[in-house]
Formats: sequence, structure tokens, C-alpha cells
Amino acid sequence: MAHSLVDVIIPTYRPGPDVRKLLERLLLQTCPVGHILIVNTDETEWDPSITEGISNAQVFHIEKSAFDHGSARNLGASHSEAEYILFMTQDAMPCDRYMIERLVDALKSDPDIKAAYARQLPKKGCRIIERFQRSFNYPGESRVKRIGDLGELGIKTFFCSNVCACYDRKYHSESGGFAVPSIFNEDMVFAGNAVRAGYAIAYAAEARVLHSHNYTNMEQFRRNFDNGVSQAMHPEIFEGVRSEGEGMKMVKKTAGYLIKKGKGYLIPYLAVQSACKLLGFSLGRKVKKLPEGIVMRCTMSPEFMRNHAELLHK
Repeated sequence: MAHSLVDVIIPTYRPGPDVRKLLERLLLQTCPVGHILIVNTDETEWDPSITEGISNAQVFHIEKSAFDHGSARNLGASHSEAEYILFMTQDAMPCDRYMIERLVDALKSDPDIKAAYARQLPKKGCRIIERFQRSFNYPGESRVKRIGDLGELGIKTFFCSNVCACYDRKYHSESGGFAVPSIFNEDMVFAGNAVRAGYAIAYAAEARVLHSHNYTNMEQFRRNFDNGVSQAMHPEIFEGVRSEGEGMKMVKKTAGYLIKKGKGYLIPYLAVQSACKLLGFSLGRKVKKLPEGIVMRCTMSPEFMRNHAELLHK
């Protein structure tokens, strides 16, 4: 495989037509993509037409039972010799032709920066609460985060999102890649380790990608349960780091925004949604004390829990 500046790695599962559109947009970027490395779960669900005519795309199939957020991405990274590796999810879409260029610019701006992640903007049809919370988590100002920011930012110091994030490939490889096993937050665990090792993570607001979800309250509960589990699995990163404070701040600002927009009637829904998130996260943090039956009802990743039950309950 010839060396390139940037290779793109995309895990997929039951990919639809939007993945083809994503690949086409990546080929139009001002910063040329060397290789597009797709790690697809379940070959029986793959449509070969997705990569038809795209000569720099390669597809690697894994079994559904073997999927892991860390190992799937590490597999893609192992096939790259590029200077930088860009991870994206199949439901994200570049907003313009400059997305990769802006991420690379952020990485090049300081040798201490080992990862740079993009601003996520809401898709068409995104509900008002999710739309506002996107702007809260992904503001219009870029920022470089270091260990000295823990007092101000708390857990957001370690925030990084593989929805669209670019990494120094050499550092990614030499530091062992993403943690395995990973139920969730493989990006934040990596970023946390990098920051604690004296390096920095960049939020590149100029790099923009469309990505949002309209999750139900139960989906929010399960998603945050797995978030809590991931933090319980990595106390060396998350223990003692303030996290709930940022969540409460976001809820208060969201409520204020709803009132300002004349949507105060949605505040009860916001309260229920926020309670589901908090309950899920709190239970996930206590996963090692929970009966297996409760865990299986709470998680959105039962296969992972079955595969790693001993690890989670030791």
C-alpha cells in the first residue's frame, strides 16, 4: 500500500445508500484521501455496489459476534501507512470540501496535538432539543485541550468523537491504538490517555460534519448506560474527574433556550429525557454490582456484555 497523507477508516453495519454518498463526498475533499478502509460487520449485509468504481476503497469483513468499537477501528488502522488516519461513522456526512483539510491543519498546528475532532451539526429533521444540545457540545469556537484544563472543563477535557476525528497515525499505533475491549468511548479513552501523557486534543470547529439522532428516552437510557460502563472499565482515566456538572449545565441552558423560543411546554419532556440519561449513566457506572439480568436489560450491547461478563464483574 502506497503511503498517503490521510486514510479514512469507516466501520459499517447494514450500510445503506448514504454510505455511497459519504464515499463520494470524501473523494471531493480538498485534502486528497489516500485509501478508504471500510470495516464491515456481517458480510451477508454488505452491498458491493457501495464501493463500485471507487478504486481506493477496501472492505474488510468481520463477524457480528467479534465487533468491538476499539478492535474494529484498530483493524482498519493496521492497514494504513498514512501520516494521518481519519475515523468516521457511516451516518456522518462532510458539510463541505474542506472538512479533512481543517482537521489536518489542526493537527499540524502543534506537535503536541495527537487527535482533532470535527464540529457536528444537526441533520434536517433533528428535533429542537437535540439541535440545541449539538450546539452546546459542538460550539463555533475551536479549542486545544490539555491536562491543565481539567479544572475548568472536567471530563470534557477528554472529549473526542470518532463520528469524525483525525489522528496522528504513528502516535495512534505506538500508543497501542484504541483500548480493547471497548463498549463505548474508545475515542475518549484514547484522548484521556494522550492528555494524561502530556499531549493535547484539538476541537476543530471549522471542520464540519452533519450528524445527529432523534433518540427515544429508552435509547438515551441504554446509550448512557453503556457510557457509564465504559467509564467504569477505565477508572485510570475517569475516576475523580467531574462529569455530571456539565450535564446539568447543558440541561439548564436547554431549558432556557426552549423558553426563549416559546417551546417551554417541552421542558417536561427534557426533564424525563435528562432523568433517563442520568439514571442510565449512574447504573452503568455501577455495572460490576448489578445482576446479569439487569445488565442485559439496560445495555444496547448485549453481545459485548456476554463476551466480557468476567471482565465487567471481577
